[in-house]
Amino acid sequence: MAENPIHRRLGGGGGGGRGGQRGGAPAGDVDESQFETSAGVEVVTNFEQMGLKEELLRGIYEYGFEKPSAIQQRAIVPILRGRDVIAQAQSGTGKSSMISICVGQISDTSSREVQALILSPTRELAAQTEKVILAVGNHINIMAHACIGGKSINEDIRKLDHGVHVVSGTPGRVCDMIKRRTLRTRAIKLLILDESDEMLSRGFKDQIYDVYRYLPPELQVVLISATLPHEILEMTNKFMTDPVRILVKRDELTLEGIKQFFVAVEKEEWKFDTLCDLYDTLTITQAVIFCNTKRKVDWLTEKMRSNNFTVSSMHGDMPQKERDEIMAQFRSGETRVLITTDVWARGIDVQQVSLVINFDLPNNRELYIHRIGRSGRFGRKGVAINFVRSDDIKILRDIEQYYSTQIDEMPMNVADLI
Repeated sequence: MAENPIHRRLGGGGGGGRGGQRGGAPAGDVDESQFETSAGVEVVTNFEQMGLKEELLRGIYEYGFEKPSAIQQRAIVPILRGRDVIAQAQSGTGKSSMISICVGQISDTSSREVQALILSPTRELAAQTEKVILAVGNHINIMAHACIGGKSINEDIRKLDHGVHVVSGTPGRVCDMIKRRTLRTRAIKLLILDESDEMLSRGFKDQIYDVYRYLPPELQVVLISATLPHEILEMTNKFMTDPVRILVKRDELTLEGIKQFFVAVEKEEWKFDTLCDLYDTLTITQAVIFCNTKRKVDWLTEKMRSNNFTVSSMHGDMPQKERDEIMAQFRSGETRVLITTDVWARGIDVQQVSLVINFDLPNNRELYIHRIGRSGRFGRKGVAINFVRSDDIKILRDIEQYYSTQIDEMPMNVADLI
């Protein structure tokens, strides 16, 4: 392989790869102002004006989109023009479908080469992205494959050998396929990191860089997330060229249409009784209950079931086949209450979920947005209920302040709000 492009691009501050141009200030002396939305970002209010292929437009409308969401109105055109883009928008505002539209438009379906690579932090999100790409790209014959851990390696090899245009995957499996030379990277022109704050955080950073170094030097990079902490934005200097930034301010982040409440519970043991009291409210719609640990998910599931409540549960220690079955049942509405960890907090879209319960308050503020964004998808109404012990009050107030939002005590008629 020729000189490793990652060293050119991730080495010090000087002339980066791709034509020697380097975006923004050199790493290390980043100034806050460059994290505003870039000047000159146009707002394109309908899909027809984006110059999309006819057949792709047909797929978009059939999928049920009438007009682009705020982030789609601003980000699709710069991405299609080949610019590096950092796009931040709330959960449930059409980021997955934005990815599908962009990869559908840039893919030359007459060639059997992988042209776009999307990396996601969870297998469920990568699989969901693949489904949306296939649905939106229904009339352009796009071939996409989800390359994820927990699934058959032979199946991946078979699919990739047959030839696909887009790979949506998790970093570990994608890296494995590249190293086996089954996933050929020479024609990849677009890399998308979905939920990129998670992707560039401690757990994935090395794997992402590992994948990145196999990709062609003139690569276009797009970062998409609901939350982009400062240190992540600083890192982008290393592998993006003069990116267009489309950021939303933090106080615009809490999700309109989602009513947020808390229930004061004096002791941890009381949370269970509170949940049982709410069970009938949960099953009016579909509900997701978040716990902070896998052990707690297992404990709560067992306790609910032994009290004759029907619930399903999911976390990262379960075999992939089981996770897939649980997701399928929940998506189809066969199960109505899902107890889970934060593996479910990011990007998973089940239209009917309109209630989220934080059995435990999340460990950090960013996760709060991701969790409550599971309800009220794409502008629908939702309700979030936080179980708060006396020593959690401080955390709750901190979340309120951070997002300039208001979390009120839960009213008696909460069922009427869903």
